[in-house]
Parts: sequence; C-alpha cells; structure tokens
Amino acid sequence: MKILYLHGWQSVPGGVKPSHLQALGHELIEPALPHDDFDLALRIAQTALEQHRPALIVGSSRGGALAMNLRAGEIPLVLLCPAWKRWGTAHTVKPGTLILHALADEVIPYADTLELLANSGLVPETALVTVGYEHRLADAAALAALAAAVDR
Repeated sequence: MKILYLHGWQSVPGGVKPSHLQALGHELIEPALPHDDFDLALRIAQTALEQHRPALIVGSSRGGALAMNLRAGEIPLVLLCPAWKRWGTAHTVKPGTLILHALADEVIPYADTLELLANSGLVPETALVTVGYEHRLADAAALAALAAAVDR
C-alpha cells in the first residue's frame, strides 16, 4: 500500500516506524519536513499528497497535526499521538480516523486525544488504540498495532 508518512517535530524520514512499515512491504512517501515552519511543512505535505495520491496518511505527533490540516478528501488517517493542540488549526478529525496513543505519553497528553475524539464525535472504542509506553511508540507492541492499523 502507498502511504504518506509525516514525521514528527525534530524527527527525520527513515525512522523506526516508517522503516517498520517499509519492511512489511508498504511503499512510503516520506517528505523531509522543516521543524521551524509549520506552514511550509504543510505545503510540502500537501504537495506530496497531490503528487503521489497515497491510499493512507500516517502522521506522528507534529506529523499528525499536519495530517489533520491536509486537504486529503476521503484518504484515511492513522495518527500517532497527534500534537493537534500545538500546531495547526484543525480541532477535529474525519470519521474513520484511527489514533494510536500511549497512556503514559510524556510529550502529548493522552487527554488531548480523548478531547480530539470528543470534538470529532468519535468514540474511543472504535477510533483509539491505547498502546506503547512512551511518546515514540517504537516498542514491539506499538509497532504491531501500527501494522494492524495500516492493514485494517
């Protein structure tokens, strides 16, 4: 599956999570996103979306905020600890969005995701996977949950 993967703030393409998805056979589009200019990062992500027309968008932390602010139409979203309160203007996600978040996330409060789901009229039972033990979601259980979310 072709996936647009949007990395987090102070992260780079080729990290643990996108490498895991590539190892599973997915084709990843991973633009390098500037850390200090959200609007430029959003334009780069939008251009990548329009050029490559992925089947899915995965956004990690700040990349999740970017994904929420894209004009993505019906392309589904998988968000990893989305930092929506820190960046962008979107305060809701579309139906069918799935969020993975660690309860003990030390960077983005788990409560932010519960608020985002409530804003969006979505229920945690169908739109949230609580997994991992910290913000990076790079442990084996979190990577397995990411693989399952992508393949749903």
